[in-house]
Amino acid sequence: MSNKMFRYFPHQAYRLASIEIDELKKSGIRGVILDLDNTIVSEDDRYLSPGAEAWLKQAKLEGFKFYILSNGKRRYRVKFWEHRLGITAINPARKPFPFAFIKALNYMQLKPKQVVAIGDSRHTDILGAWLVGCPSIQVATLPHPFRWWEKLLGKRVQTPYPADHELWEFDANEY
Repeated sequence: MSNKMFRYFPHQAYRLASIEIDELKKSGIRGVILDLDNTIVSEDDRYLSPGAEAWLKQAKLEGFKFYILSNGKRRYRVKFWEHRLGITAINPARKPFPFAFIKALNYMQLKPKQVVAIGDSRHTDILGAWLVGCPSIQVATLPHPFRWWEKLLGKRVQTPYPADHELWEFDANEY
């Protein structure tokens, strides 16, 4: 995967843990801007993306820098995940507007072409990455209750998580 192709065409993956860390490194990626809701954990805290925490740990050992941008409404929840994952977060990030993306790039001290944005939403995560010149990877959205605009449209606007793929139940009381 060449950096030129990687930069201009968003890639897709079913989940965070299926993204090859070595391929990111070969493409010149050194940092990751992550979405939280329905990318790492479902917004109702029911599901955890399988292997996500192990993937994050491995990527950190490989020297990757991270930053979470969340549009989630519950700030205490974002703080919980910021602490649990050891990754600085902005909430509310107001994606797709570029302000939070630029703040993340400045924090990581990396150029847009060195940072990939990973999230489940085309209209927030992927569009925001494009606006600042970052490559992006769209993951399938974890199962979650329909949002108001999805109810209005009668369908989900993200790529649904495949029914035949493993899901991990999440219980915050276990941690």
